[in-house]
Amino acid sequence: MLDDQTLGKSTLLNHLLGQKLSITSRKPQTTRHRILGIDTFDNTQLIYVDTPGIHKKEPRAINRLMNRAASSSISDVDLVVFIVEPERWTEDDELVLHHIKNSNKPVLLFVNKIDQIKEKDRLLPFLQILSAKHSFKELIPGAALQGDQVDRLKQLIIDYMPNGDFIYPEDYYTDRSERFLAAEIIREKLIRQLGDELPYSMTVEIEQFITDDNGTLRINGLILVERNSQKSIVIGKGGSRLKKVGTDARKDMLEIFDQKIFLELWVKVKDGWADDERALRSLGFDEFSR
Repeated sequence: MLDDQTLGKSTLLNHLLGQKLSITSRKPQTTRHRILGIDTFDNTQLIYVDTPGIHKKEPRAINRLMNRAASSSISDVDLVVFIVEPERWTEDDELVLHHIKNSNKPVLLFVNKIDQIKEKDRLLPFLQILSAKHSFKELIPGAALQGDQVDRLKQLIIDYMPNGDFIYPEDYYTDRSERFLAAEIIREKLIRQLGDELPYSMTVEIEQFITDDNGTLRINGLILVERNSQKSIVIGKGGSRLKKVGTDARKDMLEIFDQKIFLELWVKVKDGWADDERALRSLGFDEFSR
């Protein structure tokens, strides 16, 4: 699933799965990792690939690796779901389309957020413009956040899937570990708390993820930033912001992991981590180079 917008593919994936897997926010480039979402029902298993967006600008090593992860994923799938916003076509959208055309994969185009169009008579001309850009198999206007047209999209995905054996056990919903999911939950809460105060110069590393003798899952999360000034922003006055992040993250973890959670968070300055490919691999970004 490819896009470069906010509240796009990750929101859509969560609706398709019927549960939260990928983190979402109102800021672009929230997704950094390639994540599989596995949906098994009746005699069907659908495997969704949520990728980082493809972007023309690659100012840092992390951006280059994210682009590599997204573009390489296209060759591994049977069907591409391309997501765009209504009345908006960017250079990054054009870049994504270029990769899609080169892949020769069938493509469904999902035009997201149509609920935000005030003048509905402007939608049809935009859809006609999109239709002329590529021979999309289907063009579906909808709204992922409200679940509008998500069922129709899912049925179309099923219709275009080839027959084959299940790849994963029926009770799997992702290929990612619980440790990874914990780090992503913390990062989501950070992004939502910080708003525009901090650029994407932070990441989360889980240093401890164990269940003690009392059945409590003990998680230690390390938040890495690049400058001391950013550390102060993350912690907040008297530690208030970091405490809020921990409280919100713990609520999600209780629901996902279904056990008592003890969560501790620290903030550490690691200068230049987002520009250092070796550092990125040590932080779990190695799948970008596959």
